[in-house]
Amino acid sequence: MKESRLKEVQRALRKIGDESIAQHSAGFFKTGKGEYAEGDCFLGIRVPVLRNLVKEYPDLTISQITSLLRSKYHEERLLAVLMLVAHYNKGSDNDKRRIYDLYLGNTRYINNWDLVDSSAEHIVGAYLWDLDKTPLYALARSESLWERRISVMSTYYYIKKNEFRDTFLISKILLKDQEDLIHKAVGWMLREIGKRDLAKEEGFLKVHYQRMPRTMLRYAIEKFPEKKRQGYLKGKVK
Repeated sequence: MKESRLKEVQRALRKIGDESIAQHSAGFFKTGKGEYAEGDCFLGIRVPVLRNLVKEYPDLTISQITSLLRSKYHEERLLAVLMLVAHYNKGSDNDKRRIYDLYLGNTRYINNWDLVDSSAEHIVGAYLWDLDKTPLYALARSESLWERRISVMSTYYYIKKNEFRDTFLISKILLKDQEDLIHKAVGWMLREIGKRDLAKEEGFLKVHYQRMPRTMLRYAIEKFPEKKRQGYLKGKVK
């Protein structure tokens, strides 16, 4: 019975899949040789459709969701992390611990920015909210691009609660990161801090902006007034 329920979801995904969308997604998510998602496979399913499937299949077990998470198909993995978030939100403390452990034990499958961004704050960030944040710092120093992105994106949960310390500390660790997707994520989180407390964002920027990767800085100051933005870009802010 459990096996058939999982297969029902997989059959539904293949029926919904659209080859033209799959081809577009393969380009959009950089699956070419040497790109960050080299070799990833797509069924061709839009995110709103996947979110609806989360609601249609609330009874999938964690074991079944894990099978989806380890799929070669991007959309099955994305559906899996969305389902894990849904289970986490309604789960007991033991359920939440299990999902958190499962998530961090399977980061090799959470291997694109959309998978990370739709789940990290809601599982890793949420679980560690009132606990030791050491795991985030280990992730920030990981050789895995996706684990490093998980580290900073998890802090979005804290930013929304007006707690910025961990975002700033992890951003400092990632200042010299070589990956554009990390530059974008850090800049985005700094910008989110600025929406809530501009003085604190600028306090961080004034110390570090001159050695930030350009993309990181551009993302961080995107909403600044043009004159101030140009000041940062030209290195004239003291």
